[in-house]
Amino acid sequence: MTIPTKISPAPVIDETVRLLTEHYVFPETAEQLAGLLQRRLAEGAYDVDDTEELARLVTTDLQSVNGDRHLRLKHHADPVSPERGAATWDAMRRDFDTSLGGAPRVELLDGGVAVVELAPMLFPLEWAAEPLSAALTLASRAQALIVDLRANRGGAPDTVAFVCSYLLDERTHLNTMYWHGDERSEQSWSLPHVPGARFGGSKPLYVLSSGSTFSAAEELAYNLQQLGRAVVVGERTRGGAHPCQGWTVHPHLEATVPVGRAVNPASGTNWEGTGVQPDVPCAAADSLDHAHALALGRLAG
Repeated sequence: MTIPTKISPAPVIDETVRLLTEHYVFPETAEQLAGLLQRRLAEGAYDVDDTEELARLVTTDLQSVNGDRHLRLKHHADPVSPERGAATWDAMRRDFDTSLGGAPRVELLDGGVAVVELAPMLFPLEWAAEPLSAALTLASRAQALIVDLRANRGGAPDTVAFVCSYLLDERTHLNTMYWHGDERSEQSWSLPHVPGARFGGSKPLYVLSSGSTFSAAEELAYNLQQLGRAVVVGERTRGGAHPCQGWTVHPHLEATVPVGRAVNPASGTNWEGTGVQPDVPCAAADSLDHAHALALGRLAG
């Protein structure tokens, strides 16, 4: 049982407002939100004793203007380092160590159809390159491939490009990221070379999605869908397209603020707010069976 942690809300709100106005990729929205948080503080809306309750209230207000799901005040039960991004990195490292590096399942189904599950995140590439390469190389010999993103809640754009590189034949423009801080755009391309063997760009490919699929996992599904490379099967995803950074604003609280926005070269937009729309809508629990049947039909045809 978590013991409530008493807190004075003013320093947390002041620091969150500062981070918003300095770093949020949409400056006009940042001004609106800063005013909202300051009014709510003055009204006593944040006068609670529990850091978890404060996180919930502030997150609701942060997402009230444009519904940005990456804009949050996150509660951490254990105290976290004040170092920038440390709270997120510590949590990711624990998940990495308990998920075989983010590729917890590789399986061969009937008919030569392989399944690679990528979960719970697309971890930083310096960690994940080896396990992802092993999983994707093993699956490269399959006749068709199903990439399961139903339980994937996001991760690193570089890792998205790395995975895409195994599923394409040629170097391909995947995404462009606009970064607020230095007003620059950065293109993301698949790699000309990968360690191990590619599944390639011609064999049948399916991506499973759910209402929990989020952020970088959505980018992976969206990139492949927009390129016409994969059929997305399952549920509409959560709809978060803005990469964010995290700052510790209290020993138990981390403000995550989007610092960029994605622009897909094919669609000219992204999946923010709308999610990735599946090509074959169905319940997430049924999506593997649906994708397997589609793959078998395609191979037979």
